[in-house]
Amino acid sequence: MRKMFGGVIIALGAAAGGALLAAWSAPLAGQTAAAYRAPRTADGKPDLNGIWQSLSGANYDIEAHMARPAMAVRPGPYGPVPAAAVLALGAVGAVPPGMGIVEGGPIPYKPEALAKKKENQEKWLERDPEIKCYLPGVPRATYMPYPFQILQSQSAVFFAYEYAGAVRNIYLKDPGPPPVDAWMGQSVGRWEGETFVIESNGYNDSTWFDRAGNFHSEAMKVTERITRTAPDVLSYEATIDDPNTFTRPWKISLPLYRRLEKNVQIMDFKCVEFVEELLYGQWRKKPLTK
Repeated sequence: MRKMFGGVIIALGAAAGGALLAAWSAPLAGQTAAAYRAPRTADGKPDLNGIWQSLSGANYDIEAHMARPAMAVRPGPYGPVPAAAVLALGAVGAVPPGMGIVEGGPIPYKPEALAKKKENQEKWLERDPEIKCYLPGVPRATYMPYPFQILQSQSAVFFAYEYAGAVRNIYLKDPGPPPVDAWMGQSVGRWEGETFVIESNGYNDSTWFDRAGNFHSEAMKVTERITRTAPDVLSYEATIDDPNTFTRPWKISLPLYRRLEKNVQIMDFKCVEFVEELLYGQWRKKPLTK
């Protein structure tokens, strides 16, 4: 009896599994093979307006990575343990695993640049510009764990980021070379069919790609491609070209999701005042005790 019922259960399980596979592989009712076509603005361009956010762990490390006890670690008796400065954070300071957003293998650093990247990672607490609330740069602003808003009209495209009050005005007509290097660079956009293409340069060398120490020089140029692929999804790609740091151009890609909460809006996270004690506290007449 047990054998008989076992055989029946196995057969039913196999049949159910086959049915599920067939259901997964079959097109959904009403689904067509045609590519998604975004709603249009008044001038007929794809509408990118909205508040969007990445759900990736790329801000920790844009390359694939395993979980680890902290961004800053030190040797322990049985493996790395959190550095003393972050020990009290416990699980809050741990690094979750991530699949990575870099395409085509590891970031193609030049040997001397790779050595600097590793040094940055070892000295993360001292060097990461996010810790000091510096402007995030591009493309890091896109996949930090904060929403950002795209404001699009016939005459302008503007990005407003929640983190540090960062903003970008995307010129639709090239104004010429950037007058100065800047944290967020200078960006010029154009439409290629369904895709909004942004070419940016004029960056300083003070921003990172993530908390893992991945960096660039002031020679970096970024080409972003943004395509609305579903009602509440943007496909985001960015190609990084920096001959001073990398052996060739390389690309990241990830989806961005629309925030759908009722009355959703960009709120204030102007964190400059939150880090004044970190940056300038040692010059108080009476410094705070640790």
